[in-house]
Amino acid sequence: MMELRKIDPTKNMRRFYRLSVEPTLFGDYALVRQWGRIGAKRGRTKEDWYSLEDEAHRAFSMAVSQRLKRSYQMEHKQIERIKLPTS
Repeated sequence: MMELRKIDPTKNMRRFYRLSVEPTLFGDYALVRQWGRIGAKRGRTKEDWYSLEDEAHRAFSMAVSQRLKRSYQMEHKQIERIKLPTS
C-alpha cells in the first residue's frame, strides 16, 4: 500500500491518494484506489481488476506517476520500493 498526499494551506487543500494491489477471491488482482480529504470521515474508492499481477502492478506504477506529476508527495522509503515507469 502506498499513500500520497497533497497539502497546500494557501488553497485550503489537504488531499490523500492511497493505492494498493490486492488479490481477489476469483484469482484476479485488483488495483484499489482511495482518495479524499485528509481527516474527512469518508472518501472515494475505485477498483480496477486485472487478470495478471504484473498488469496490476504496471497500472499501480502509472497511477503513482500521474499523481506525482500533480504535486502529490510520498515518503522517501516508498520511493525506493517502487519502480516508476520511464516515459
